[in-house]
Amino acid sequence: MTPSDNLLRRLARVSPTTAFVVALVVLLAGFFLPGIIGAALLFALGVALAALTFTTWPVQTASTRVIRVVLLVLLLAVVVTKAL
Repeated sequence: MTPSDNLLRRLARVSPTTAFVVALVVLLAGFFLPGIIGAALLFALGVALAALTFTTWPVQTASTRVIRVVLLVLLLAVVVTKAL
């Protein structure tokens, strides 16, 4: 078993509600914290979501893929705007 398989197994055991609440808290903190600190939090969230999207890409429908890519682009646009 590779380390990435171990990580995926641990992530699969996380409650969806817990994952949503943690992501929401990080998103809101990123929005409300000033400047580069907020941008760093949003960037970290974007990297985590990009990794999740990449990992689950083969099992997603085309419409889900489009939505996820659009949301990632919007999030990264907010990161750039916040960092400037």
